[in-house]
Amino acid sequence: MKGHVAAVSVGILGEDVLCDLEYVEDSAADTDMNVVMTEEGKMIEIQGTAEGEPFSHEQLLELLAVAKKGIADIVAV
Repeated sequence: MKGHVAAVSVGILGEDVLCDLEYVEDSAADTDMNVVMTEEGKMIEIQGTAEGEPFSHEQLLELLAVAKKGIADIVAV
């Protein structure tokens, strides 16, 4: 594999999808997910758990979109 690889945590807290959760947010999140991607946005690892309520397919897509943007921001640095 060539190029950059980055990882970020995302989660659902109430109605909000958050990126790079702090400990307090992570502890209270309904859903917690870790995403590892290449700089091209290809998936390497996705690990997620519904801690409280189950999450929908639409929420999964939103979590992945937020993770992709967060990883792009990291790689751009």
